[in-house]
Amino acid sequence: MQGTRSFRYPACNAQRADGQVAAGGRDSSTRWSSAALPAARSDAQQRRNGWIIPCNQAEKLLMTTVLITGANRGIGLALTRLYRERGDAVIGACREASPELAATGARVEAGVDVREEASVQALAQRLDGTRIDLLVLNAGILRRDDWDELGTAAFEAMREQYEVNALGPLRVARALDEHLAPEARIGIITSRMGSVGDNQSGGSYGYRASKAAVNAIGRSMAMDLQPRGIAVFLLHPGFVSTDMVGGRGEISPEQAARQLAARLDSLGLAETGTFWHSNGSPLPW
Repeated sequence: MQGTRSFRYPACNAQRADGQVAAGGRDSSTRWSSAALPAARSDAQQRRNGWIIPCNQAEKLLMTTVLITGANRGIGLALTRLYRERGDAVIGACREASPELAATGARVEAGVDVREEASVQALAQRLDGTRIDLLVLNAGILRRDDWDELGTAAFEAMREQYEVNALGPLRVARALDEHLAPEARIGIITSRMGSVGDNQSGGSYGYRASKAAVNAIGRSMAMDLQPRGIAVFLLHPGFVSTDMVGGRGEISPEQAARQLAARLDSLGLAETGTFWHSNGSPLPW
């Protein structure tokens, strides 16, 4: 994705090839623009647009802050590991922490229930001063409710899925609005099962409806945030072997994470509000 994103890191000096020096100053929260920084890291000094930046400083300046919901297991955990391995600063939000999440070295924000406004607002307060470059709204649940099983319990399960899968991403994104960096990206992990045009098997009423709803919500978010340079993408991870589907699936969480990250890397503001399979195929609404 091309464009300019802002980062806050300790002040340092950058020098142009012609000898001009731009001092970061004494303010430890000096803001730098990625437009003046290199697109890739190297063992030597970093160069772009004539600027030469010592490698140890460039590594800090290029770091992206990623917040992932539902980060304690499955796809969310795999994404956390992937972005940490890239060298990014990751905030893993979840209802309950896990040893696996703690082992990633990410900042863990437990006790975050996307169904509860107070819980999400408390997260926003704890993030005071933190700028988010990439927000991955991954938390979700699946409840089975086929035609012959519809009853009081099934309708309650549908409401629960709507709260988590549809309203949850909207609730989190709105609460964290002031933390979003200029030209931030938002990835909503939705499902192909939310596609009306692709539904050829029926069933799963609550899950399908909740994912169709979040697709509509994500599209509206994209239109509302586009003037600020913030892009929103609806992403189907594939049929992933997670606890949600009883370990069944066609791809591992790690493969899904790699594919999702590739989509988030490649898509830009021109594609905001679009619906994609993690393998790169566009999906019908």
